Amino acid sequence: MNKPYTDQAYLDTSGLVDAVKIGVRTLDKLIDENYYRHPLKQQQEMSYNYRNIGLGVFGYATMLMKLGLKYGSKEALELTDDIFGLIFRAAVIESNELARNLGVFPKYKDCVWDSQIIKNHFRQDEIDNMMQYGLRNCSLISIAPNGSTATTLSESGGCEPHFSMKFTRRTVGMTDGEDTYFEVYCQAAQDYMKINKTDELPDYFISAPEVPWQDRIKTQAVMQKHVDTAISSTVNLPNSATKEDISMLYLMAWEEGLKGVTIFRDGCKRMPILSTKKNNEDAETTDLNSDLPRGYILEASDNLIGKKRKLQTGCGSLHVKAFFDPMTGDLMETFLSRGSTGGCANSYTGLSRMISLAARTGAGIDAIVDQLNSCGVCPSYAVRRATKHDTSPGASCPIAIGKALKEMQEEMYEEMYEDIKQQLEKNETIMFDPKGVITACPECEDVCPECGQPLIHSNGCIQCTNCAWSKCN
Repeated sequence: MNKPYTDQAYLDTSGLVDAVKIGVRTLDKLIDENYYRHPLKQQQEMSYNYRNIGLGVFGYATMLMKLGLKYGSKEALELTDDIFGLIFRAAVIESNELARNLGVFPKYKDCVWDSQIIKNHFRQDEIDNMMQYGLRNCSLISIAPNGSTATTLSESGGCEPHFSMKFTRRTVGMTDGEDTYFEVYCQAAQDYMKINKTDELPDYFISAPEVPWQDRIKTQAVMQKHVDTAISSTVNLPNSATKEDISMLYLMAWEEGLKGVTIFRDGCKRMPILSTKKNNEDAETTDLNSDLPRGYILEASDNLIGKKRKLQTGCGSLHVKAFFDPMTGDLMETFLSRGSTGGCANSYTGLSRMISLAARTGAGIDAIVDQLNSCGVCPSYAVRRATKHDTSPGASCPIAIGKALKEMQEEMYEEMYEDIKQQLEKNETIMFDPKGVITACPECEDVCPECGQPLIHSNGCIQCTNCAWSKCN
């Protein structure tokens, strides 16, 4: 385990159970207090007949940081399972105790004890004992965002991670129409640096943009096992998130049994309540093609998945090795090496290093390939294609490398999401083109007469990046 917040950090489970009991009793009283405040008769009847309450949490992510656990890690998920199981049990027991003294909710039926969530948390002998008195409330647990409460106390809200170690909160003006902005800091991070006399934060001090969406889904899925209503959760995605990422996220949420999930993609038109910028002008001047701070370079871990392609270029054979993040499928590192008759080894080394650097700064493979495609047609490549007809797709070494990288990443995606893609095919829903193929129009003038792919205008001539055809030749 990582070094905790302090050496004395621990979870007060006894205090947690006491808090649940107080929360259940308080919320049950509020049902009677608010009865006449409901504007509709139907709302009054529902409140009276079922006495639903929604006990929730806040500070979950703060707790993980103070215990030295990274959000979404195996250890964090195991602890989450235990904690929320404890919360549900304590809430049911307290509602049963209230029913003993005050009576059950009017629409109560014994079949409530047949629900799967009850059976997952109590032994049959415990259920038999509680059935004598029933339940005061039809539903008990609901994880709301609790954003305002959490912000007031500088804690994390609901089940979500901290939006950022420092962020700007926007309050919408209700009377004068002017928005107000407040700088909000993560108190736990400040306290950690003060207690440990350091300016460095451990890797478990993680904010929402840094948490892989897969970990958000897994965390919510674990909580959902112990929540009898629903959970409010917003997954923050970088601007580079694609339709494919979003479709995979929703399908994974469905497979995990989530009742709902919300997505916010950075840089979208609607301005968020929480942001790291003060206004739209600031956001528009930010490079939205990357979710990493300017100058930040990711490290390539030892757990990357590698793929290889052998290319035939105008100067001989070229070996392309690419390594991808197993969680996101993002390109992280490339190695280019020439064959026995290949081109300049130093040029390949320099190019592979620059591609790797761009990938780890968040440029994205599409932006990298776009730059490689701008290199134009190589004479050696064109001559070999015309004479030997054995060159790899492309019009020069950089273009061929770009095509190989794109192909390998698409293969990576297919391996990661094969089950989900089968579900898409079963539902006959086309969310995206997995190959990114451009279908050319035969009647269009900007189409290569040899291979049918789109032409580009480069160096004063019309050229094909796929087969090296040139109108000037």
